[in-house]
Amino acid sequence: MLRFILRRLLVAIPTIFVVITVAFFMMRAAPGSPYSIQRKLPPEIEENLKKKYHFDEPLIVQYGRYLSQVAVGDFGPSMKYEGREVVDIIKQAVPTSAKIGLTALFLSLIIGIGLGIIAALRQNRFADYFASTIAVIGVCVPTFVTGPLLVLIFATNLGWLPTAGIGAGLKSFVLPVIVLTLPAIAGIARLTRASMIEVLNSNFIRTARAKGLSGSTVVFRHALKPALVPLMGYLGPATAGVITGSLIVDKLFRLPGLGKIFFTAGIQRDYTLVMAIVILSAVLILVFNLLADIAQALMDPRVRLT
Repeated sequence: MLRFILRRLLVAIPTIFVVITVAFFMMRAAPGSPYSIQRKLPPEIEENLKKKYHFDEPLIVQYGRYLSQVAVGDFGPSMKYEGREVVDIIKQAVPTSAKIGLTALFLSLIIGIGLGIIAALRQNRFADYFASTIAVIGVCVPTFVTGPLLVLIFATNLGWLPTAGIGAGLKSFVLPVIVLTLPAIAGIARLTRASMIEVLNSNFIRTARAKGLSGSTVVFRHALKPALVPLMGYLGPATAGVITGSLIVDKLFRLPGLGKIFFTAGIQRDYTLVMAIVILSAVLILVFNLLADIAQALMDPRVRLT
């Protein structure tokens, strides 16, 4: 396993390099600049800003300079948030996104796995159709529809929860968590159902039943663990995604998460902030995909890490 981990880490280095390269040149190729979004600056001030951020240098020189800075963990200052480092801005936003995202993922796992197991055990019966219907609705109805609908019902009409912001404490996170949880429940339930049905039809499950084991013992002691193995592949990128925030949720509920910051930075052409969030997302995806592969191997001895 150590050899596998080292190999994946070695592969991650050129992957991150490609991500940085593509993101860097795409940002520079986009029309506009950090100084053309708002009111026009006097020419002398704009020239001074270009020198400060080395925009007066050839593009390839800027690229090399940025690579050398990133290699030592220096992501530079924000171009729009005066006097603030990019790392500090991200550190301030990550807790909000992680708190909401990880809570939603935890609830999604509990509810989604439960629905998937029930649907598999009651295949082609009412419980299966009910769980499958919930999964289809969760997949088909986007968050920009469920979000305003929940706000209208629980915040505007009933007044149980705040409409936006984080000033109301834990109540502020209820609706954002629900909005993120619903589509995740759908995906997890569908994966669990399909995998559980396949496992329940396996020879070793037939053998366990032939020995006279109870249904609950067969499901939870013998079938559940191998049935959850395919789910690990889903959890890798899903975990990275929830930590880096949701644009729709952050904008809808006016939360200071990474999704909102990334969107705002892109609109304002804050190159250094956009690049840092892109790199963070890529690193998290690689790390959690690696952890998912390791978890699959630990849960199923038939999975070999090569």
